[in-house]
Amino acid sequence: MIACDTDVVLGGEVLGKPADAAESRAYLDRMSGCAHEVLSGLVVLVDGEERSGLERTTVVFKQLSDEEKERYVRFGEWQGRSGGYAIQTLGSTLVERLEGSVSNVVGLPVGLLAELAPGLF
Repeated sequence: MIACDTDVVLGGEVLGKPADAAESRAYLDRMSGCAHEVLSGLVVLVDGEERSGLERTTVVFKQLSDEEKERYVRFGEWQGRSGGYAIQTLGSTLVERLEGSVSNVVGLPVGLLAELAPGLF
């Protein structure tokens, strides 16, 4: 069994899933030109033993224009996403650089999973 949850943290505040397009835009306004952290907690059950860990990745957004923000909100990829973005598709255009695990930002820290449950691979 594998359980994982991911949060985005900006300036010590957890940015959950935006409720609507306006909140999504507000998140982009706040994250534009800034670094934030993506934290994923992972728990695996291996042979009846619970193992857990935390993966931390720093993501720096480029300075976003109003047009870029509006395009991303219209695209709708923010829906159901912690921090209001997904790096897999159009969200990758928001990112200037990333320090750490890309798979963590996607939502499943594969390297951590391999550490906790090496028999899976």
